[in-house]
Amino acid sequence: MIMDLGIVAAKALLILFMVLNLAGILGWVERKGSALIQDRIGANRASVFGFAGLGLVNTLIADPIKFLTKEDFVPPQGDRVLHTLAPCLALFPALVTFAVIPFGDILILGDREINLQVANLNVGILYIFAMASLSVYGIVIGAWASNNKFSLLGGVRGSAQMISYEIAMGLSVMGILMVYGTLELQEIARAQGALLRDWLPAWGAFFKPLIGWLPAWGIFLQPVAFLLFFTAAIAETKRIPFDLPEGESELVAGYHVEYSGGKFLMFFAGEFAEIVTAAALTTTLFFGGWQVPFLMRDGFHFPWGGTLLLPHLAVVLLQVGAFTLKVVFFCWLQILLRWSLPRFRYDQVMRLGWKMLLPLALVNVMVTAGLILALQNTP
Repeated sequence: MIMDLGIVAAKALLILFMVLNLAGILGWVERKGSALIQDRIGANRASVFGFAGLGLVNTLIADPIKFLTKEDFVPPQGDRVLHTLAPCLALFPALVTFAVIPFGDILILGDREINLQVANLNVGILYIFAMASLSVYGIVIGAWASNNKFSLLGGVRGSAQMISYEIAMGLSVMGILMVYGTLELQEIARAQGALLRDWLPAWGAFFKPLIGWLPAWGIFLQPVAFLLFFTAAIAETKRIPFDLPEGESELVAGYHVEYSGGKFLMFFAGEFAEIVTAAALTTTLFFGGWQVPFLMRDGFHFPWGGTLLLPHLAVVLLQVGAFTLKVVFFCWLQILLRWSLPRFRYDQVMRLGWKMLLPLALVNVMVTAGLILALQNTP
């Protein structure tokens, strides 16, 4: 029992270490990436013994020290308790959501099999949406407790936006759940280790030589759902072009306009942790999670014949490495979009969520259901 608790604690610490450090590095990537796009130098002032690390010292050492040593300001007419609680509510859901996201298959140590997932819930996707929906409380409470009209308007925008896009996001995931037949994220990841030829019906024999060797990843089985989910995920993280809750040109800084020091740093870290979580979910649902094409538990098995057997530890490292690289790619993609697109108007954000994404998600669910029924009745 103690050993099992120790393993769970080790996995939880590993996840926290990965998410928080990746969130910090993303802050550096955003600053230097925007500088490259805008033909600037970016963060480069702080250094340790003359070593600036292309701004890494600035972003990962100097700026956090500056934030943590600043005055913790609370507006005189604000609510001190709620003002302090709000940043915690903004960061906490992004971290605990990662508990059910698998970052590998199984690690075998002696006679013990360790599932590379902190919490193996059979309703994992429901847990994801339950935890993710809590982050809106941090925004709304922080906005209201600040007693500022700009922050309050940002909080109202944030709550409306997150409610609008959670519906489309949930419906987009329904297609994936219908295809793989489970709510458990680890089983969804394992199901994507098959090949498309195993999913094609008898009347699809013509396509087997063309695409049959592709893995049965969600992107190939649910391409429309991927576009809907990724768009809604960006809106949920409140990033450009969906950063209306902050809207610097309109609301100064939106819901965190009255925050400074460590509390602002928590909001900042929470935003980047949400980016990591969104990237990990996209990877798990649509890009095989920890799957490497043709890699099984004992090595590579190629569809055109031949095998390449590998030690168990090498297979585990390849799986964890593949998951990490996919997550990093989608984090980078979100930051690239942030500095490439203009901000939508608020009416455009609402119109996109309710009049475009929601109907398309409903159509995708109905088409998916129809295809599944047709394939089940195929002799």
